[in-house]
This record gives sequence, structure tokens and C-alpha cells, in this order.
Amino acid sequence: MLNEQLRTVVQQMPKAELHIHIEGSLEPELIFALARRNNVQLAYGSVEELRAAYAFTDLQSFLDIYYAGASVLLQEQDFYDMTAAYLKRAEQDNVRHTEIFFDPQTHTARGVPIKTVIDGIHRACQDSPVSATLILSFLRHLSEEDAFATLEEALPYRDKYIGIGLDSSEVGNPPEKFARVFARCRELGFHLVAHAGEEGPPAYIETALDTLKVERIDHGVRCLEDAALTQRLAREQIALTVCPLSNVKLCVFERMEQHNLLQLLDAGIVATVNSDDPAYFGGYMNANFVATFEALPLGLSHAQRLARNSFAAAFLPAQQKQKFLDEVDAYFAALAL
Repeated sequence: MLNEQLRTVVQQMPKAELHIHIEGSLEPELIFALARRNNVQLAYGSVEELRAAYAFTDLQSFLDIYYAGASVLLQEQDFYDMTAAYLKRAEQDNVRHTEIFFDPQTHTARGVPIKTVIDGIHRACQDSPVSATLILSFLRHLSEEDAFATLEEALPYRDKYIGIGLDSSEVGNPPEKFARVFARCRELGFHLVAHAGEEGPPAYIETALDTLKVERIDHGVRCLEDAALTQRLAREQIALTVCPLSNVKLCVFERMEQHNLLQLLDAGIVATVNSDDPAYFGGYMNANFVATFEALPLGLSHAQRLARNSFAAAFLPAQQKQKFLDEVDAYFAALAL
């Protein structure tokens, strides 16, 4: 049982979120509201029926319903409303900075212009008190040619996103499939990240680092299966954006008590806590922190370390990053008084 003081600490401490798929923050209530607004017919009769369908056995069973939910996003205002709703939740959870993934291919495949997607999400970020930047993510179950086409479509709006990511079905879609497009994105000066080592093997993490040259690994929890890789991640201080509730919901770990977050920290890895697809996986940032701290023997020092890690791993200018780190340290110093 988590003591009340520690619960309050993890809820109120300043934090950054580095692994959030904006389409995965689309709550059933908003899905239905947008469906009505856009005259979209859903396969579910009610909010309750849709929420009841959120019983996933693996990543693919989640992705199937995730793409169905995204079908209601058609106008710039829809993307704005979805992003504004997430940012409001982030602010309530004391998230000071967030780096938001978005999947343009999910929408352009349905005929939604990429400008509509980017403008709606970006405008909501500009209107929020939370510092927010965008990472355009390629869908790895699609071809590299499709990713190249998406990149070209998105380049006129490059001032509105800071990085490139890789998500969707990991198994059978190794990172090297996207080697050429990531090389192009590196030439263009984007920050690079990739999902690896969630359902895929530790070798995918190595390929993401060596072939795609990513700066951060999204998930990465299977790294501990490879001792040399674990040591490398710690030595090179390559951050992992870990998503505890998501890992349990998608059966990466059967129970939160089995999660390896503490082992990652003990190995010297820059692990962070994030919500992934919070509408589908049972909680936003504070819910992830509380669930993890309830299940694992984590204390005050771990809370401070996780908060610091989240800002240390963020793609922020040095001065802004230091300001956030100072805020974390001041928060914990005040607790000690």
C-alpha cells in the first residue's frame, strides 16, 4: 500500500511526458462527440460498449481498435479538441513539458490532409500553459516508401514538429526497414526516436541505435535480456521512455509487481515514466506513477530521479531544461525541510 505522503509527492512533483500518442488520448466520450459532429457511424452503440472493448491481448488487438477510434478525426478542430483535452489532463498531473507523438498516416490514408492534422494539434499546443512539442511518427507496418511520401508531405510544416519517431506493430517490422528515411530525417536535423524492445527483441534496440541513430528508445523494457546492451544504455545514458500501465495492459508484464522499472533504474539506465495511450491503457501520468509506486519498492529518491530523468531526456534547449531540473530539485528540497 502506497503511503499518502509518497502518493502526494509523485502526483504533485513537476514532470515531463516523453511518450504519449495523441490519438491514444482520445477518450470514448470525445470519440462519440466527434462522431456526432462529423456524422461518423461507429461500430459501438455507446461509450460503455466502446470502453468495454478495451480488453487487449497484445499490441495488435489494441491497434485495431485504436485506428477505429481515430476515424472520427476529420477537421482541424477535431485534432485541436483532442490535443487540448490531453494537455488539460497533463496540466492537472503537473506535467510541465510534453513531447507528443502523432501519426499522420493514420489520417492521410482516410483522405485527411496532413496540414489539417498538424495545424490542429500544433494550435492546441500553442494555446496550452504546458510546454509542448511534436514528434511525427511513421507507422512501421507500412512501407518505407510510404514513410518517405509522408515526410515530403510534412516538410512544408517542419517548423511545427521537432522530431521523427517510429511506432505501430513492432513484431516483424524491424527498425532497419526504415534506415534510409531515418538517414534523410537526420540530414534534415530532426531529433530521432523509435519504439523498440517492447514486444520486439533486444536486438531491435541495438538496430534502432546503430542503424537509425536514434537519441532515445521508446519502451525498451526488454533490454535487460541482454547484459551488454543494458550496460551500453547505462554507459551512454540513452533514455528509455517506459510506459508501465501500457506494458501491463498489453501483457508485456502480467502484473505491475513484475515490472522491471526498478531494475532499469538500478542498472543505471535513464528510465522515465509515461502514459503511452492513456485513454486505452487506464491512466494518464499520475495514474502511471501511482500504480508503479504502489506495486514496486520505490521511494522518494526514485521519485526525484524519475522526475529529473524526464527533463534530462527531453529535447529542450539547455537553459529551459536546467530551469525544469532546478524546479524538480527545489520541490524535493522543500520536502526535506
